[in-house]
Amino acid sequence: MKPESLSLQQLIIAAAHGDHASFAQIYARTHLHLFGVAVRMLRTQHQAEDVMQEAFVSIWKSASTYQADAAAHEGHAMAWLTSVVRNKALDALRSTARRKEDPLVDTEALDDDTADLPGDAARSAMDMFAQAARDLQVDHCMQALDGSHRQSLALAYYHGLSHNEVAAQMGAPLGSVKAWIRRGLSKLKDCLAAQGVAA
Repeated sequence: MKPESLSLQQLIIAAAHGDHASFAQIYARTHLHLFGVAVRMLRTQHQAEDVMQEAFVSIWKSASTYQADAAAHEGHAMAWLTSVVRNKALDALRSTARRKEDPLVDTEALDDDTADLPGDAARSAMDMFAQAARDLQVDHCMQALDGSHRQSLALAYYHGLSHNEVAAQMGAPLGSVKAWIRRGLSKLKDCLAAQGVAA
């Protein structure tokens, strides 16, 4: 069977067995969406490109850990790929934070480190660390959601899919998808509010 005719989850399984053509097809089908996820998290194209390279190396090496079953669908495979990219992006944000003496723990150290930077650069560093902290909190709250709520939100907001496209990806009725997204957003806002983060 040609890679072009395989589903995304079949491609991942084939890549786990060393099929380079299937891996190339995974990249061709998903890299634009995944790059968008990386850029939104990291705010810079250069960092996002580095993360994408690391993520696809990780996807190649860890494809065998992908858990698919007969009930899994295309959205499940995309969610797994997205989680790899998000984890690599979070690692990059944490690495930057550690180089600045972990602003999540010691904000005075961050202020000292950025004191001699030009105003815009210092604000940019503070904004980046604030975003890193928020991303970690959002990730925590996303992981606490029910599977259907988490997956529908990820497809809608991280991939930019319409409600109809989410329904097609998940193989679910449009009404259910709209309800999952609405309830998921409500629960996400409540979780972030409990952590003192403005949703």
